[in-house]
Amino acid sequence: MNKNPMSRRKKWLVAGGVVLLVLAILAGVFFCYVSDYYRAEDAALAVLEQDSGITVQDNLTILSPAAPTDTAMIFYPGAKVEAEAYLPLLDQIRQTGITCILVHMPFHMAIFDANAAEDVIAQFPAFQHWYLAGHSMGGAMASQFASDHPDQIDGLILMGAYLYGDYPAEKTLTIYGSLNQSVEDQIDYTENIVEIEGGNHAQFGNYGPQKGDPPAAISAEEQQKQTVAAIEAFLAQQTNG
Repeated sequence: MNKNPMSRRKKWLVAGGVVLLVLAILAGVFFCYVSDYYRAEDAALAVLEQDSGITVQDNLTILSPAAPTDTAMIFYPGAKVEAEAYLPLLDQIRQTGITCILVHMPFHMAIFDANAAEDVIAQFPAFQHWYLAGHSMGGAMASQFASDHPDQIDGLILMGAYLYGDYPAEKTLTIYGSLNQSVEDQIDYTENIVEIEGGNHAQFGNYGPQKGDPPAAISAEEQQKQTVAAIEAFLAQQTNG
């Protein structure tokens, strides 16, 4: 009878060891997966070397326009893309007179902090108007936040992503490259849609070619230029409307 408790204890120890081993393997696989991400190109990193209009605060990079503004845009990066890859695009957007706040997501994946915008808005009470933008998975998570918190933002901007949930299409701008068929196939609304002819999925950022993405027929500079123009027109429409 004295052997039974010891036997049960050994079984529990063995079972616990197996569980720990499995968890260790899964953790290793996860960290290997998230460590393999798209790095920002040198042209993107060079934006950080510009004037004092760009500041880094915890997990945020803040790009401020030359003149004070009461409007800000929060940006969620695409999955497994280094956040700095979007600095060239955001640098152009801030030149239109809007503050851009780039969120550096945990493990480079917005799915792990879809509600990041809530904390950002709370940190900067001076801004009266907020827009939320995102690329690819970042756009999906931005769409989710907008649907859940429609009273906290003035509009939603999606790049290489499409609207889902209950956020109004008339307050949403959807931009995608004509070569990004997977996004086009999912768009079931007609308001504020901009298709960039010859553009692809990756060139909203500066991180090089993306697996499964067709080579673009235009440069990243041209795709981003057209993106900025579409955003500027959309913001003017929302403000005047």
